[in-house]
Amino acid sequence: MIRYTLYRLLWMIPTVLGMTLIVFVIMHNTPGSPFENVGASRALTENEQKALAAKYGLDKPIWQQYLTYLKNAVRLDFGESYVRRGQEVRDIIGRGIGTSLKLGLVAMAVAVLGGVTLGVLAAANQNGPVDYLCSLLATLGVAFPNYVIGVFLIYFFVLKLHWIPRTGGFEEPVDWVLPVLALSLGPLGIIARYTRSSMVEVIRSDYVRTARAKGASEQRVILRHVLKNALIPPLTIMGPLFAAIGTGSPAIELIFRIPGIGRYFADSIVARDYSMIIGAVLTYGVFLAFMNLVVDLLYAVVDPRIRYT
Repeated sequence: MIRYTLYRLLWMIPTVLGMTLIVFVIMHNTPGSPFENVGASRALTENEQKALAAKYGLDKPIWQQYLTYLKNAVRLDFGESYVRRGQEVRDIIGRGIGTSLKLGLVAMAVAVLGGVTLGVLAAANQNGPVDYLCSLLATLGVAFPNYVIGVFLIYFFVLKLHWIPRTGGFEEPVDWVLPVLALSLGPLGIIARYTRSSMVEVIRSDYVRTARAKGASEQRVILRHVLKNALIPPLTIMGPLFAAIGTGSPAIELIFRIPGIGRYFADSIVARDYSMIIGAVLTYGVFLAFMNLVVDLLYAVVDPRIRYT
């Protein structure tokens, strides 16, 4: 397993390089300049924009800019934000990633518990009312984007029922409720559908019929024989899902005014802040590759028959 892990870690290098190259080329070929709107009281003149471009090295050929960026990125130096001048991208990401990870961890925990529960109930009551109800809830979670769910939750729980006193911030436990719900319902629905589909297939296996024939209770059959052997497909999707919500959700963090990396990323897209955009994408790419590796290693825990070579 150690050799396999090292092999996968080495393969992360070309993966991340390819991701940064694609984003780098796209951003530098997008019309406009990051210095057109810098928050000043007046628009910068063309000469002033050229001076700033020369200061940040944007007047050089794109291949030279990319090589310079890679050389600095190896030292975890992602450059200075073009919009938030005087602030390093590394420091901005460092401030936001902790908040985004906390939000993502709680939302992912809710999604896993709720999704697996709905999937198990649906599979155990296949083609019955419980199955249809669980499938409907899962489908609704997947169908609606998280920003639509977020706006609905604010309207319903804050403006109508007044159960939540306020929105915005991430300081008190009550501030976590709505953003966690909005962020977790989509992954919850996906996990529920994967769990149900996998369990329905496993339930039809011969060893499950044998366990029932030996007199095992239905609860024991579902939890010990079926669920454990049906976890690999849901586990496969959990890694990318956590990488997506753990590195910041721009829509949710903007709606609920959460100071996470997703909010910084959304602001950077609007302002064409190249260095911040590439730094955020690089963070997501590394985290995604790492989570895929963790999921692959967990396969052996779920199914001892799996061996790594």
